[in-house]
Amino acid sequence: MTRSEQIVLHWFRRDLRLTDNTALHFACEQSTQVIPVYILSTWSGEHRFTGPMRQDFLCGCLKSLNANLAAKGSRLVLREGDPAAALISLARETGAKAIYYNRDPDPHGRLVEKRLASEIATNGLRSFAFDDVTVHTPSEVLTVAGQPYRIFTPYSRAWRLVPKKSLLPPPRISELDSRNFPGGKLPNGLPLPDLSRWALSKEGSIIEPGERAARRRMNAFLSEPILRYAQLRDLASEEATSRLSQDLRFGLISPRELHTKAVALLENPGLDASEIRSIQTFLTELIWREFYFALLWHYPEVLEVEFNPKFRRIPWVTNNEALARWKEGTTGFPFVDAGMRQLLATGFMHNRLRMITAMFLTKDLHLDWREGEMFFMQKLVDGEIASNNGGWQWSAGTGADAAPYFRIQNPWSQSSRFDPEGRFIKRWVPELRDVPFASLHQPPWNGPLARGYPMPIVDHAAERQKCLDMFASR
Repeated sequence: MTRSEQIVLHWFRRDLRLTDNTALHFACEQSTQVIPVYILSTWSGEHRFTGPMRQDFLCGCLKSLNANLAAKGSRLVLREGDPAAALISLARETGAKAIYYNRDPDPHGRLVEKRLASEIATNGLRSFAFDDVTVHTPSEVLTVAGQPYRIFTPYSRAWRLVPKKSLLPPPRISELDSRNFPGGKLPNGLPLPDLSRWALSKEGSIIEPGERAARRRMNAFLSEPILRYAQLRDLASEEATSRLSQDLRFGLISPRELHTKAVALLENPGLDASEIRSIQTFLTELIWREFYFALLWHYPEVLEVEFNPKFRRIPWVTNNEALARWKEGTTGFPFVDAGMRQLLATGFMHNRLRMITAMFLTKDLHLDWREGEMFFMQKLVDGEIASNNGGWQWSAGTGADAAPYFRIQNPWSQSSRFDPEGRFIKRWVPELRDVPFASLHQPPWNGPLARGYPMPIVDHAAERQKCLDMFASR
């Protein structure tokens, strides 16, 4: 393929990496003059879908991406504001003839792309959009009748049968060298951001951002922990999950590469049955991620209402004090409080705890799942709109293929099963460090478990019955 010398833009979005980046690859294949650009948002203060720790992680990812580009002789050009307007302005300034980008499957991203398409049509530019956030797009996995799946198991079967794309060869990164441009330099841009850009202050201690850190995590997980994934992933005190969710969210690693490498492990003839099951279990989790993307694509209303129309008039309770205690991890239920405090301190919560804390909010406190969904999005580093919404509606019993409303996890038995020695609880709720572990898994009858730690905010058995009555009346 002969490359032109026309200037083109590559718009980084949820793909903050150089490796196996579809739009970047084809931009470099098409042109010897590629301008890497990222458009910063201009909101300030509180935001429904993000918060300080995720923005802090984004800042680190942009710094890392800029350093990786600098190693190739280039740099990241930062602009701000409405993406369509900013990209058109940059194209005019530089004489760029085309814009390359990877599609964003969430509703906000799709609206931005629609505006950009309209602007491009009236400005004599060309655009090239690619699918890169998932292994398969929502339109690739449909029923025989061409309809979206609403149940996970048949979706999973169909997903596995769709042919997988090969990984892309390394892009011609040398074409990013700024010396290829007239005058030997890229256009001016904004400085790399910090939290002050959004009037935010630092919270918690987040995982290391950037593509190199993400690749280290991926390779470490695939080297051994994935072989024990099925056996250990639900144990809260074990470091047995992949910890790659934020890396997929920001596109620091390619979902195609992760899936390809995990599947390749199954070819090892020395694997035993439990190791094969563990790899398959992890692959199923990747499919769950794509199932939730598909649901949000086909049913964007789930961000506002219950997926199941039957439950759209559930009389959720308003109780600001109970909501506040859930948010700060002072409910008097040790496992719930440990999960919430882990979230507040790190921007991460163990997957088992996400389900337990979500069910506790909706089934024990009878509070609206949307309250929890928004709080998680504001605190999670890996806050993925589709997965977060899907998980909350699943836990609340209102979503697609959700846990039946009568499936109500008992926080006491859950901690006994998944943190039997109380190691996770004692790490995150230090008031309980001297409490015998057996006492952590049952309601206290003779006063608080420890000085400074509250009594349980509710009686689980009584609230369980209220929940059953509330849903059964629909």
